[in-house]
Amino acid sequence: MWWGSLRLLLLLAAAVAAAAEPASTLTGPSRPVTVTLREDRGHAVDLPDTDPRVQRRATGWAPEQIAVALSAAPTSAWVSWITGEFQMGGTVKPLDPGTVASVVRYGLAADSLVRQATGDALVYSQLYPFEGLQNYTSGIIHHVRLQGLEPATKYYYQCGDPALPGAMSAVHAFRTMPAVGPRSYPGRIAVVGDLGLTYNTTSTVDHMASNRPDLVLLLGDVSYANLYLTNGTGADCYSCAFGKSTPIHETYQPRWDYWGRYMEAVTSGTPMVVVEGNHEIEEQIGNKTFAAYRSRFAFPSTESGSFSPFYYSFDAGGIHFVMLGAYADYGRSGEQYRWLEKDLAKVDRSVTPWLVAGWHAPWYTTYKAHYREVECMRVAMEELLYSHGLDIAFTGHVTPFNHTL
Repeated sequence: MWWGSLRLLLLLAAAVAAAAEPASTLTGPSRPVTVTLREDRGHAVDLPDTDPRVQRRATGWAPEQIAVALSAAPTSAWVSWITGEFQMGGTVKPLDPGTVASVVRYGLAADSLVRQATGDALVYSQLYPFEGLQNYTSGIIHHVRLQGLEPATKYYYQCGDPALPGAMSAVHAFRTMPAVGPRSYPGRIAVVGDLGLTYNTTSTVDHMASNRPDLVLLLGDVSYANLYLTNGTGADCYSCAFGKSTPIHETYQPRWDYWGRYMEAVTSGTPMVVVEGNHEIEEQIGNKTFAAYRSRFAFPSTESGSFSPFYYSFDAGGIHFVMLGAYADYGRSGEQYRWLEKDLAKVDRSVTPWLVAGWHAPWYTTYKAHYREVECMRVAMEELLYSHGLDIAFTGHVTPFNHTL
């Protein structure tokens, strides 16, 4: 019954949209239906490093910033965490990833974690070899893939190194996605972009958590660490405040750690998938980019055949999700496009009736500052997505809410 009602609603919405004949990107931005800005809500103020919610509470090699991510199928999931403390300074020495093991113990009851999986560990550095700038190296980042899981099942787990005293986390729990098929779906999916770490973020996350989503899609612009100098000084408009006075676009990488600590209450129990935004570029010398993004999150890249953290796909019940990279090569001769062709060709709509995509910057928007900003991506990929009957596309980047039918 719900499926028929939903289809009717979508058909009615499409009919209304067609009758309205909204402007396309070729005719210029149309006047949006909008509301007056609520000045009483004030300005978005970042959480300071003195806020207890972002300070390090773990001691020794105890895990922190624990997060669960989906794999390509509901029979698998990723668990990630960080051990050890980051370093900031003119000279930094990376921690040895081999110092502490990457182990997850898990099972169907909190007091019966009878299965075990191991994974990989790494550290990354954000280096600025310029006079007066501070360098950063992360704690040890762990990624472990759990396999052989049952769909729609609650699993309890601990992560860390059982061979070291005090190096295992508390017991957490998450639920796997429903079995792939046309009659099973996640109950609630939270879609959020441009989250950052402000007092407004706390309201958004509290509201999201209170609705108990089964899955979180994070559509880029995560920590906004690139709105800071390496000494921790921040500004709303980096190019306005620092653009002419710094030799490179700096970042303050501890903002990533603050974000991971704050979000752990959600991410340790609700699977989250992430795709990159422009604030994750974070350029270093030698054109090195996306170091934090590549290192901190687990992606179903290998499982979905993309072998890239910038684009991948996964199934959740009767939905096939495609996450696309707006800041990776999306040209028709590039790897992302060729992968997308193959991925969409394998979709069986009798098994996964819904095809949903997500990426960061929208192709259609009436917001002048970002109007036609990723027009080249639209030109390259829109026809392919239309030809496979894409049902819904979610994007971020434009912080005023927009929807297009």
